[in-house]
Amino acid sequence: MSEKIKVVQYGVGKMSIYTMRYVYEKGGEIVGAIDVNPEVIGKDIGEVMGTENKNVKVVSLEEAENMLKETKPDIAIVTTMSLISDVEEALMLCAKLGINAITTCEEAFFPMNSNPNITKKIDELAKKTGCTITGSGYQDIYWGQLISSIAASTQSIKKIKGSSSYNVEDYGIALAKAHGAGLTLEEFDKQVASVDRITDEQRQEMIEKGEYLPSYMWNVNGWLCAKLGLTVKSQTQKTVPQTHMEDIQSSTLGMTVKKGMATGMSAVVTTETEEGITIESECIGKVYASEDFDKNEWTVIGEPETTLVINRPATVELTCATVVNRIPDVIKANPGYVPTESMGELNYKMKIEK
Repeated sequence: MSEKIKVVQYGVGKMSIYTMRYVYEKGGEIVGAIDVNPEVIGKDIGEVMGTENKNVKVVSLEEAENMLKETKPDIAIVTTMSLISDVEEALMLCAKLGINAITTCEEAFFPMNSNPNITKKIDELAKKTGCTITGSGYQDIYWGQLISSIAASTQSIKKIKGSSSYNVEDYGIALAKAHGAGLTLEEFDKQVASVDRITDEQRQEMIEKGEYLPSYMWNVNGWLCAKLGLTVKSQTQKTVPQTHMEDIQSSTLGMTVKKGMATGMSAVVTTETEEGITIESECIGKVYASEDFDKNEWTVIGEPETTLVINRPATVELTCATVVNRIPDVIKANPGYVPTESMGELNYKMKIEK
């Protein structure tokens, strides 16, 4: 009989309600939970999930290391922030203790092309302690594996063009603010758009210093190039604000986003490769109006041309299910910081087992 996979949930917010439930439903066990929010610290995770008590209390960040040493989990699921610098502490703690970790942090999907220094630091420590650190989620399939599978059925490719939209309300205040939601257009220009009005040399300098703020597609394009065996020649990013003609109430921001203010942003990343294939991908994250819905559309332009359109994907649930289904792959992977593009295809798991 296979041994249960023991999981620690790092970050007990909206996403964790799904990741923890999915772990239980697939035969795993939550042995610990960590958060910084005093409103959830001390609660049983069953209360957070809306189920019966699981006899697992949420502990504070200060208690995290001791709890991890006591519970000895096989893996930690980190569902907190969107930048690798924001999850560095959590991932370094896991690496220090030799605990595998998988995070929904979007930059962590392929952080070597946006923050190589932090990635290298985590990679070196994880290799010493024999654990694997990676990033996964919605992009693993819907911006990654599906596109590489379509490419695999194409004779020749000139360009890959993609666009994906999502409601920032579903992911918490940190993500909403990172998208400039609730800013005036002047504030958006200064705080968000101005970051990309730089030369390639300036951008590279910021990347090497760990100061660059990539959109989600920046890392996705890097992942796709690695998966498809393409050599990046240049990569640029442009962000523009999204607006609406009427006021929109944002429960996540706790404010009314007035007509003409930024409801979020569109970020377009263009990658030119040595092989002559261009990847142009756009992500649109904003506070949705009543008529908006999630959409994922990709076209592989070449011989033949193929377009994939997915309307109204359940992005939160798909993100969490992807992470849980990836757990056995992470446990079996080589130690270090290992992007999922090198773990092979993600398959459905009836059970997550060692």
